[in-house]
Amino acid sequence: MPRIVTVADLDPLVLSREDLLVLGSTERSIAAAVATGRHRQIRRGWYIGADEWDELWPEGRHLAHVIAVARDARGSAVMSHESAAVLWGLPLYRHRPLRVHMTTSSPQRISSAPDVMRHVAPLRPTDVAVCDGIRTTSLERTVFDLLRTLRPEPALAAADAAERKRAAREREWDLDSLASWRRELQQMIDLASGARGIRQARRLAPVSDGRAESPGESVSRLHLLRLGFETPSLQAAVPAPHGGSFYVDFGLDDVDAFGEVDGRSKYLDESLRRGVPLEQVLLAEKQREDWIRGTTGRHLVRWEDEHIRTPWHLAERLAAFGIRPPR
Repeated sequence: MPRIVTVADLDPLVLSREDLLVLGSTERSIAAAVATGRHRQIRRGWYIGADEWDELWPEGRHLAHVIAVARDARGSAVMSHESAAVLWGLPLYRHRPLRVHMTTSSPQRISSAPDVMRHVAPLRPTDVAVCDGIRTTSLERTVFDLLRTLRPEPALAAADAAERKRAAREREWDLDSLASWRRELQQMIDLASGARGIRQARRLAPVSDGRAESPGESVSRLHLLRLGFETPSLQAAVPAPHGGSFYVDFGLDDVDAFGEVDGRSKYLDESLRRGVPLEQVLLAEKQREDWIRGTTGRHLVRWEDEHIRTPWHLAERLAAFGIRPPR
């Protein structure tokens, strides 16, 4: 199953007790399937096959939970916060929500279920959208809420991904869409003086950048800024030997270096290699790095997820190559 799944992917897999009974199960066989681990109970009365569940990333598991709650929901509340994020396909970097988040502008109860977090907040008509048939906060409102309520690392990763979703066109940018996105997000922040987490939102919004192509890049950039490096250039272009360009995740211009963050799945996951043999991928990477180092005279340092657990892990990795923030 792909890392990023949609409601359409999961909809046939999320089954109610009634669905299972229609398909021939009995109350006893349903209970036995849960007890033996063949079915996973998402919430009371809703199930998914254990094999399908095990293949899902955390975002997909939360999306399955969102689907189950949405099918049970009544009233005007909409999915919000991290539950809206998975509907929009945004990452939740190292964040594992235990409850589905819903927001309503009415103070009446949303649900009595223990797996639903209730928020009461004003919602403008433009704050509400429908994503894959489920009512949710708009992309802008979702990011506004995440910037205020999540830890900085997952909040920035989601904001970067949302900006990329709104304005990126391959490696080109729709500048009008980009300006509109940033203007609307900033207006939300400006009008929310005193709201919970607004100080964090004010700090993070100006440094969000959709050119980050993965959560690892977003978190790396945040750590670099925390360590005292200048804002790195993103997707820094280096002329390639036969025309075109090689793109490097970070141009650390203040220390005359380049940096790249790599997940191991880039090499180990055959689907991400698109059928190219691992040996060929590694050879191409070596030739690319040799060219970049040779033609620019700069260090090129790679790091992995384990090196961005904290800013200090990244500082240690960079220091091993003689790279430190300027004094």
